[in-house]
Amino acid sequence: MHGSQKRASGDPYYAHPIQVAGILTDYRLDTASIVTALLHDVIEDTSATRDDIAGMFGEEITVLVEGVTKLSQLEMQAEQSRQAENLRKFILAISKDVRVLMVKLADRLHNMRTLQYVKPEKRQRISRETLEVYAPLARSIGMHRIATELEELAFENLQPQAREAIVRRLDGLRLEQGRTVARVTAELERVLLAEGVVARVYGREKTPYSIWRKLQNKSVGFSALSDIYGFRVICETEADCYRALGVIHRHWKMAQGRFKDYISTPKSNNYRSLHTTVVGPHGTRIELQIRTEEMERIAEDGVAAHWRYKDNAYGFDADAAAEAGGRDPLQSLRHLVQVVENGGEHDEWVEHAKLEMYLDQVFAFTPKGELITLPQGAMPLDFAYAVHTDVGDTAVGALINGEHKPMRTRLQNGDVVEIVRNETAQMPPDWRSLTITGRARSAIRRHIRASEREEFQRLGRSALEQAFVKVGKKIKDVSLTPALEVLNLPSDDELYDRLGRGQISAAAIIDALFPSLGPKERAAVRARARIDGGKAGRLFVRGGGLTPGVSVHFAPCCTPVPGDRIVGIVQPGQGLTVHVIDCERLVEYESQGDLWRDLQWTPQAERLGLGSATLKASIRNAPGVLGQACTIIGEAGGNILNLKMTHRKEDFFEVLFEVEVTDARHATTIAAALRANPSVEVVERMKG
Repeated sequence: MHGSQKRASGDPYYAHPIQVAGILTDYRLDTASIVTALLHDVIEDTSATRDDIAGMFGEEITVLVEGVTKLSQLEMQAEQSRQAENLRKFILAISKDVRVLMVKLADRLHNMRTLQYVKPEKRQRISRETLEVYAPLARSIGMHRIATELEELAFENLQPQAREAIVRRLDGLRLEQGRTVARVTAELERVLLAEGVVARVYGREKTPYSIWRKLQNKSVGFSALSDIYGFRVICETEADCYRALGVIHRHWKMAQGRFKDYISTPKSNNYRSLHTTVVGPHGTRIELQIRTEEMERIAEDGVAAHWRYKDNAYGFDADAAAEAGGRDPLQSLRHLVQVVENGGEHDEWVEHAKLEMYLDQVFAFTPKGELITLPQGAMPLDFAYAVHTDVGDTAVGALINGEHKPMRTRLQNGDVVEIVRNETAQMPPDWRSLTITGRARSAIRRHIRASEREEFQRLGRSALEQAFVKVGKKIKDVSLTPALEVLNLPSDDELYDRLGRGQISAAAIIDALFPSLGPKERAAVRARARIDGGKAGRLFVRGGGLTPGVSVHFAPCCTPVPGDRIVGIVQPGQGLTVHVIDCERLVEYESQGDLWRDLQWTPQAERLGLGSATLKASIRNAPGVLGQACTIIGEAGGNILNLKMTHRKEDFFEVLFEVEVTDARHATTIAAALRANPSVEVVERMKG
């Protein structure tokens, strides 16, 4: 059916489905999955119909091909409602049959491998989508191999300079530490064998993208990362894994807080392993993963590791997965379905879904001993909604390990959590800031959506007034009727509400009202707005039950930017001061709970805000190094507003860079790019 169709590379189109099927044969999937891979584009790209496929291949394969065809429509389009709706369909489709997702992941992997033939702007969009949606979904069903390759290919397109810097550093390190890896491997095998534990040991190098993630999350530079090389100890049995752990801990000192037992409590994607870090042979700090061959296979292939013959049929064996200590592979996908069912606004809904797909975990328990798996940083409300939506909706407090604790408390591994409930209590709007999971946030959003309408209308009107000022008009002189007709809205209030929620843009309204505006005025409306206090401050933050007239200031000590978790301190005569949640200055107000207000960024701030972040960098004292750092900041899209040298020493000097950024993630990206440079020792964002 693909006939003479060509791909962007010039290859015959049918080469693509053959390659996709080839990827899935490596995982030894069932016949229906392989045939679906071969047929996955025919409905969308040729004249073949559903009936054609049903007649030749049967209903099972037809349903799978239809499912993959729907997923092919998931595009990160400019129109956010379209993106949200496609993601909604996507998650509902994959929750019914995991094979649909597996075919789509193989399809995306081959497309990423041939991305160099696509135009640069499309390459960026596809790579971003891959990193934010497809790689996390691959990890959610345990397909680590595919997730890792997707991340590396996306990283190569999104941050080419940073990746190149990391690869260069790894090449140099390989020459320096290659012998050390061989020595450590031999020493581990020798010590284990002497204690009667037969194990296969090998060293592995972290991928550039995983190192980039560490550089984003830690203030230290590349040279200070201790776990660029890791070691795997592959044992014959589960009992041998624990014996090997005991032997290793008896011979070498364990790094405190670095031991995790994912064998007794597997991750939600069925990953099982023991993790520990020790100061090993020759004083080398080494990270170890101890597991069996079966656990190794599941860690790499996830749900695909359990495809086998059973009852004269070949397919996913749920019983075998359970026997291996695993869970239903669709469990984590069903959590996403709960987010879908709670509905929500377009951009918020997409963000809630993405929140559910990341898997750094903490394990907590109900008073009856039921295990609840949550992301790191989760709080009691996240726990409540993970137990049941009704428990979350009626939660008013929490006991952690038998003690009453604030709802802001971050849960730790092993905590026993009991939720205090009140069926008649009203949920405070600011409780969203006491959650981090998409499931909890979307449920709270559904619960309080109606009560926020008035606040969103006020925000929408303020945003439109600002847009009018930019084009030299006054809102009181203009009828909004033309915009209502173009945007198909029933009233001014509905227009303000949609604008306040971020569902429509001020630019779209201005275009509808003033079609003859010049390019300069149009550009002014679409330009990012500086995050600033005073009269315009309420455009950027919301929540906290604040009265409309209160003045808003952004604390200079921590310079909050969109994406930061924020709180407000209200003081008589001073208005509201917005701080980042971990600002050091907040200690002064710790005992004055009545001054605190939980806040959120408005859609206006998140989409069109522009703030500044101060990065403190420790840089090697050598010719040209400061220029390199400034170039790195520019390449990462940062604009240096101010630069100040502080402590200058013989070998290093400290520099404070005040950098204009779009959001907190942008600041993190710039800091990570600086850390990848060999002349930069430490980079941290100043907060207080």
